[in-house]
Amino acid sequence: MASELCKTISVARLEKHKNLFLNYRNLHHFPLELLKGEGLQYLERLYMKRNSLTTLPENLAQKLPNLVELYLHSNNIVVVPEAIGSLVKLQCLDLSDNALEIVCPEIGRLRALRHLRLANNRLQFLPPEVGDLKELQTLDISTNRLLTLPERLHLCLSLQYLTVDRNRLWCVPRHLCQLPSLNELSMAGNRLAFLPLDLGRSRELQYVYVDNNIHLKGLPSYLYNKVIGCSGCGAPIQVSEVKLLSFSSGQLTVFLPAEVKAIGTEKDHILPLQELAMRRLHHACHSFLKGGQPLVLWLTAAPPSVCRLLTY
Repeated sequence: MASELCKTISVARLEKHKNLFLNYRNLHHFPLELLKGEGLQYLERLYMKRNSLTTLPENLAQKLPNLVELYLHSNNIVVVPEAIGSLVKLQCLDLSDNALEIVCPEIGRLRALRHLRLANNRLQFLPPEVGDLKELQTLDISTNRLLTLPERLHLCLSLQYLTVDRNRLWCVPRHLCQLPSLNELSMAGNRLAFLPLDLGRSRELQYVYVDNNIHLKGLPSYLYNKVIGCSGCGAPIQVSEVKLLSFSSGQLTVFLPAEVKAIGTEKDHILPLQELAMRRLHHACHSFLKGGQPLVLWLTAAPPSVCRLLTY
């Protein structure tokens, strides 16, 4: 296996390959052959997924100066070393499914980085320097142990996709509402009890997922008309104990799921989901409205501030 590995790397060096695939090689150490002499000066993409690496060499940037993409998915790396900050051309870094406990502040020096994947690790915090990644478009930090997000994250002006599912977040920094390019935000499976009232104000933000946050009982009004995932939110209730929301027109009666009633009470400061449901029903009944037929929508078992009769 060692001779085969050396041959693969030697051919890549001789033929000036831009891509090198070293996946599934059972590597416990970074191959010394990669670091010999001047290294692989022409290499742009290095794939080392599904190995047993525990660390990265300090002279990585010196030997692989033109590296654009580095895939280290499914190894045993515990620390992102300071040397990673010297890979100034790096645009994609995948360290998912490792044993990461620390991400060094030097990661903020990767000014060309566009995609950063740190899912399925043991991270309890991210360094504030993540906010220095002005070109970052994708950040996946799902399935970690994060209690909070760095406030400087809102400085990632190019960030479009942020995934923080299955962490231990109690709240979301209000500064995240200022991200001008954010299109999709996923925070499912955390401990969220409320969301910033400004969340969704940006026109760019179209997809928000907060499923399985059992303490979350309401959504900001700016999230109306967005694509929302909120199943498993609110305290669990028995369907038989609650009157279901419904609307009727002639022979047509449609019942909403009981979860809609489970989210939002008259004591909540955030507008309850009944209002969102009514807006959804309006769109669903659009065909009836076009036909000129009278349509009456009843909202039952709702707080006094919301319960009312809408007639179109």
